[in-house]
Amino acid sequence: MAGRIEDYALIGDMQTAALVCRDGTVDWLCLPRFDSHAVFAGLLGTEEHGFWRLGPAHAPDAEPPTAARRGYRGDSLILESEWDTPRGTVRVTDFMPPRDGAPQLIRIVEGVSGRVPMRSALRMRFSYGRVVPWVHKHEGRTVAMAGPDSVWFDTSAETYGKQLTTYADFTVAPGDRIAFTISWQPSHKEPPALPEPEQSLEATEDFWREWVEHCTYHGPYREAVIRSLITLKALTYGPTGGIVAAPTTSLPEDIGGVRNWDYRYTWLRDAAITLSSLLRTGYREEARAWREWLLRAVAGDPENLQIMYGIAGERELGEAELDWLPGYENSAPVRVGNGAAHQLQLDVYGEVTEALHLGHMTGLARNDYASLLQLKLIRYLEDHWQEPDEGIWEVRGPRRHFVHSKVMAWVAVDRTIKLIESGDADGPLEKWRELRDDIHRDVCEKGYDKERNTFTQSYGSKELDASLLLIPQMGFLPPDDKRVIGTIEAIQRELSTPDGFILRYPTQGDDEGVDGLPGDEGAFLACSFWMADDLAMIGRVDEARRLFEKLLSLRNDLGLLAEEWDPRLKRQVGNFPQAFSHVPLIDTALRLTASGAYGG
Repeated sequence: MAGRIEDYALIGDMQTAALVCRDGTVDWLCLPRFDSHAVFAGLLGTEEHGFWRLGPAHAPDAEPPTAARRGYRGDSLILESEWDTPRGTVRVTDFMPPRDGAPQLIRIVEGVSGRVPMRSALRMRFSYGRVVPWVHKHEGRTVAMAGPDSVWFDTSAETYGKQLTTYADFTVAPGDRIAFTISWQPSHKEPPALPEPEQSLEATEDFWREWVEHCTYHGPYREAVIRSLITLKALTYGPTGGIVAAPTTSLPEDIGGVRNWDYRYTWLRDAAITLSSLLRTGYREEARAWREWLLRAVAGDPENLQIMYGIAGERELGEAELDWLPGYENSAPVRVGNGAAHQLQLDVYGEVTEALHLGHMTGLARNDYASLLQLKLIRYLEDHWQEPDEGIWEVRGPRRHFVHSKVMAWVAVDRTIKLIESGDADGPLEKWRELRDDIHRDVCEKGYDKERNTFTQSYGSKELDASLLLIPQMGFLPPDDKRVIGTIEAIQRELSTPDGFILRYPTQGDDEGVDGLPGDEGAFLACSFWMADDLAMIGRVDEARRLFEKLLSLRNDLGLLAEEWDPRLKRQVGNFPQAFSHVPLIDTALRLTASGAYGG
């Protein structure tokens, strides 16, 4: 059985990522890309679907021992786990070197004290655990091969096969270092080069140290900000600059339920807010690469802007269910692909335009096509902003006139007007100023409940929605506007969990709610960070700081956050780690620092 979501560590090479549990088991790894088929899919099934455990030997009928200590080596993505056993202490170092050739996962076992018996158990299964590969020896190396894939296993330890699993049993003493490496290669090509684990470890450490040195944030909670930035970098697909929402699929928002989605794609919304955080902490090159990815993905067809694309800009992300996988803690179905790719979500136009605007304001080198794209997006909105859509939360129920979508349409027009006013683009200023006013008036008249002094989820609705917290952050209304304060307080009353975290919107248990799905979900962490932001903006800074620190306490021992927090089960839920949680963590830290929330 897979561990709790927060029991996992992330390692990666900026093209794919693996999740490593506290007991030394790699339960999730897709090769060669984030969105490729999994080689280890035990996270969503059982050991029969692929895993790699490396740790102290244990009795066959006993649970694998968990590490007594673990942590990342400094500001890096190099994981170090230590076990204390009756016979001594052992350390395992796990990492994936930034790629220069075949993707590799390297695990180095080091004896610390005593003599510790160890075992490596490697069960490779291709196509999300469905295909058992042909495992054989080739010139002294072990290779698993099926269809287009081959995975090469290299170690100095003696290995043997048993029950379709490759084992190595060995003992380490102080000073011993034994490396294990798997490398992926297309099956029709020559074997990948022999790994050089120690040199790769040094190069990986150098890479992360140099990358972190570019961070310009030195305020309070820098450790949390740096770890979030490293996580965002790890979720960036290096060859194209596309940023995945998470490296996993189908980790449930509701344990045992159906709210299980594939997040291994690039949402324009998530990527745009990620770009914002990167720009404000000194990472201009990543921001430039994302802008180039955007321009390639959208190409000459902004009228058919998708809400998400593949990491190389692919448009077809057809959704399918993998019925041979029982799902994480029996949360089925397991889905790959995402049918929301072709939804209409008008807010995306605002997020993309805001990201382009921020790049322009922070001195990102001018790109004429980026400005042209911005103008084309507004021309599309001129004709479509009054339509209902599926909204920021990708509801699978009927389309509605979501207030947040209209607000973000206003943002798109507002930021484009600013671009024209700066002299860096030409457009019908007066016409678009009128459009901006029209959208603003429409929202304030149709999306605001005067009796309750709050904006609502959609026109004519009585429901609330945490996305309304973005109204002051986007500049739609000033923070001291009574309607803004009323909305914040209404969301605190109606969408807060008992411990003060924020739900996205009301759900209906076994009945279908606004999102067209049965079941409930946890507190959405991004929304809880937005609440902290808003509280700081309206002067309730101490309250904002307390909420922020409570949110930081939800991180696992490695500083990682999933999408949501289940207040009933007191555990993380949803895909992991989640960019949409780590980005607002950074933003809130920056806002609280600027507000003087930490005094001296």
